[in-house]
Amino acid sequence: MRKKNKNITLTNVLVEQYAAEGKSLARVDGKVIFIENAVPGDIVDLKLSKNKKDWAEGFITAFREYSPNRVEPFCAHFGVCGGCRWQMLPYPLQLQYKQQQVVDVLQRIGKVALPEIRPILPAPASVQYRNKMEYTFSNRRFLLPSELHDPEISSLQRVAGFHARGLFDKVVDIDTCHLQEEPTNRLRKAVRDFGLEEDLPFYDIKQHEGWLRNLQLRICTTGEIMANIVLGYEDEQTLRRLTDRLVQQFPELTTLLYTINPKWNDSISDLEPRILSGKGYVIEQLEDFRFKIGPKSFFQTNTRQGERLYQVTREFAELSGGETVYDLYCGTGSIGIFVSRKAARVVGVEVIEAAVEDARENATLNGIGHASFFAGDVIDICRDEFFAAHGRPDVIITDPPRAGMHADLVKKILDMAAPVVVYVSCNPATQARDLQLLDAKYTVTKVQPVDMFPHTHHIENIVQLKLRE
Repeated sequence: MRKKNKNITLTNVLVEQYAAEGKSLARVDGKVIFIENAVPGDIVDLKLSKNKKDWAEGFITAFREYSPNRVEPFCAHFGVCGGCRWQMLPYPLQLQYKQQQVVDVLQRIGKVALPEIRPILPAPASVQYRNKMEYTFSNRRFLLPSELHDPEISSLQRVAGFHARGLFDKVVDIDTCHLQEEPTNRLRKAVRDFGLEEDLPFYDIKQHEGWLRNLQLRICTTGEIMANIVLGYEDEQTLRRLTDRLVQQFPELTTLLYTINPKWNDSISDLEPRILSGKGYVIEQLEDFRFKIGPKSFFQTNTRQGERLYQVTREFAELSGGETVYDLYCGTGSIGIFVSRKAARVVGVEVIEAAVEDARENATLNGIGHASFFAGDVIDICRDEFFAAHGRPDVIITDPPRAGMHADLVKKILDMAAPVVVYVSCNPATQARDLQLLDAKYTVTKVQPVDMFPHTHHIENIVQLKLRE
């Protein structure tokens, strides 16, 4: 396999094992080849898309033999919409590969001494586990390979579903999504059907025009349901007819809102949703803690497994009742509130001001008077005068985004020198990088992987660190 040859094809290649990030690997003439959409045990033909000296990437052109580990995907849209990319793997095998991913990155990137890593916590439900979904309305349907050259089939169709994998301007017309319980599919279809009956313009992402744009749904374990219809522009009369239909057809809908989004991107963080019916928010519950969730609030997407994630976090904090806990990247305060009954004081810090306002409301909702939340960067806030007012941390809980912690924040944590740090991560690779920096003062004492998102390669990991004496 010469490096300059850009059209290398390989036949009868055995996929040997799982690599990371949803890829598997094979070895040909000593070179590692990374492959997507494969299961260890598959025998495939490949075409290389990248070919470096020591490794290559390839895509499958044909399956010669399927792995005995494969199972039939349960969703008719598998492989097209881009979600649930591991449906062809039995769930126990998914867990095995995720556990392996955590072990590999902590050892390879972290290069720190590790305790025995606990077995991954499986999700209590592998379907209908999401409390939040966002659907897209589009005037461009993604065509299946079998439809591409059929002159009778046009991609200019009005559809509702998810973006096709890797395509920003084509949407897969979803019949049934298994990620969220009903009435998620019925609600999406009701809005879509209304748009078709009224001959309304579905959003054209290339031209940035159209009325129906997105539908955001929250379905909570408390039974409360929130729908936010995102529209390209105001049309009061049409919106009233749509509202009347949804309220009549879905009496279980506790809150209905709409948001006008004239921007080029789908984010609504800088927009103001308006209430059509209900109170404008829903209440979700973890153990007996209640959380107010608005249309722009961040909350763990898998409620039942989020509860287990927080229980492990609380366990790793090893609280006895007298500690001051700092909750960094506190978001809407859910972790800090969850551990609050075993702490003397909770101090939450979050850069997004709206999230901090939610955290304060949630603390009040749960009758927690010993939690305080502050908006700003941890590096700027956590200074000597702040410690004098609120106490130095006995325990630090940090739950950063996928990019991990900024090096300056790691340095700040080392300066604060709390006896215990609990690091909750949605990306074990960046977590491993940060653990290597924290190794200057801390020892990793416990590791617990948690599967929040079955049928995807995403994995959460919780690490307890203790200050070296």
